[in-house]
Amino acid sequence: MMMMPLSMVKIGEPNIICKVGGKEETRRFLENLGFVPGGTVMVVSEIGGNMIVNVKDSRVAIGKDMANKIMVR
Repeated sequence: MMMMPLSMVKIGEPNIICKVGGKEETRRFLENLGFVPGGTVMVVSEIGGNMIVNVKDSRVAIGKDMANKIMVR
């Protein structure tokens, strides 16, 4: 299965996080939210460029730019 950025996935489908890119502070920020390789993430909805995602039993809103740095399959 191909890797793609979180911003490209279908709503409601669980995905496995492969890697988190970006600057160190961005990666740390995302990891603190629960975006860690091997974890599961699911896009719940998309509103005006922001994405609501389920990750680690919590619901998080992230911008498209952040979602582009999270690679999933």
